[in-house]
Amino acid sequence: MAQYGLLIDNEYCTGCHSCEVACKNEHDLPLGQWGIKVLELGPWQLADKKHWEYRFVPVPTSSCDLCEGRVAAGEDPSCVHHCLADAIEFGALEELAAKMGQKGKMCSIFIP
Repeated sequence: MAQYGLLIDNEYCTGCHSCEVACKNEHDLPLGQWGIKVLELGPWQLADKKHWEYRFVPVPTSSCDLCEGRVAAGEDPSCVHHCLADAIEFGALEELAAKMGQKGKMCSIFIP
């Protein structure tokens, strides 16, 4: 049986936090608890002194169960369904690892 996880492409996350909100609503999580949390890095000034850069990194927490109820019903986890940038994908680990190799170095795979 295949093991499943999330592929998170940190290069495309826009920091909208819709994954956080969707997860909190799906699991009715209390204030201060998340199933996925978007970390914000930056801003920092680039060497040209004209531009600034920052990154957003969605990080699943120990509360993430990959929305097992939704997945059992044939749906994607809530964070994947609501990701406005399509930066989070759900699937079998073998498929996600192959995609990660194609996408590049700004990706991570989460296995609960």
